[in-house]
Amino acid sequence: MSSAPPPGLDPERLRGHLDRERPGLVGGPLSARMFQGGRSNLTYVVTDDTGSVTDGAGRWVVRRPPLGHVLATAHDMKREYRVISALHPTAVPVPEPLLLCEDDAVLGAPFYVMEYVAGTPYRTAEQLAPLGPERTRAAVLALVDTLVELHAVDPASVGLGDFGRPEGFLDRQLRRWGKQLDGSRNRELPGIDELHAALGRALPDSPAPTVIHGDYRLDNVLLGDDDRIKAVLDWEMSTLGDPLTDLGLLVMYSARLELVGSPISTTAGAPGHPTPGELIERYASRSGRDATAINWYTAFAWFKLAVILEGIHYRYTLGQTVGPGFDQIGDLVPLFIQHGLTTLQEG
Repeated sequence: MSSAPPPGLDPERLRGHLDRERPGLVGGPLSARMFQGGRSNLTYVVTDDTGSVTDGAGRWVVRRPPLGHVLATAHDMKREYRVISALHPTAVPVPEPLLLCEDDAVLGAPFYVMEYVAGTPYRTAEQLAPLGPERTRAAVLALVDTLVELHAVDPASVGLGDFGRPEGFLDRQLRRWGKQLDGSRNRELPGIDELHAALGRALPDSPAPTVIHGDYRLDNVLLGDDDRIKAVLDWEMSTLGDPLTDLGLLVMYSARLELVGSPISTTAGAPGHPTPGELIERYASRSGRDATAINWYTAFAWFKLAVILEGIHYRYTLGQTVGPGFDQIGDLVPLFIQHGLTTLQEG
């Protein structure tokens, strides 16, 4: 018995569009299911029901904006498709982009289709631990190496020379997240204004701009059975900017935090996981970039995540969140603020 299609994707309408735009790609009726997780854009795996599914053949992935937010995020689909199209011929592992549809008459919003890549996104130390210390260490170091590959891509050479505004990038980022914080203030948060102001006083000089991912961490990549990174996913925050912001976020996620049931990635507690210092040293030696100001970038990552979590907590207090665990998120924000302050002082 076939199940009902997931919200936001009509398999028959998608099949009709693919038959028109990519004849021969699909061999039979399509079924779809939605991937759980992700902050905003919706992701589905679509399967050709002819029974020919092997190693990704007969499967595809569809990305579209959230339901009810078409106008605000329509541009994201084009940007995501553009960046993975530009990076696919490079050494950066991304799924092959297959089709961009900007006509919301098909699925109710712009969307794109890309190849299905088999692999595992590791989110917690418990999920990562069965790999063992040696495999875990190798996988996380490969995460750094892939980041170096991304930052080595010349944006102009792949058609991304106008993909962002790198001038004044850090100052704009700091102001943007300050405004995000102001939009969700409904309680006292000791230290957060101090952290924001201190970051502003200590803005580092950025290295030459690169394509940055914007949310680079282990659970945004797919690891294969051979522990190699098969694909980097979730490019919705990518732009041209300071490459050390990607490294700072990765270092932040490498801190050991005991966050049971947290929405935050906690793989750093797995045996064999490299220390933040090892990740910084590997990135600096392989990229040739000066990473001596990395504490600023890591403190900024703590601040940004504190703001994001506070926004989720704010929506929870207004009754705008659905599902378990949201009642605990507000308790994490002071922890992130304190880590940000401590990290900045250590710099």
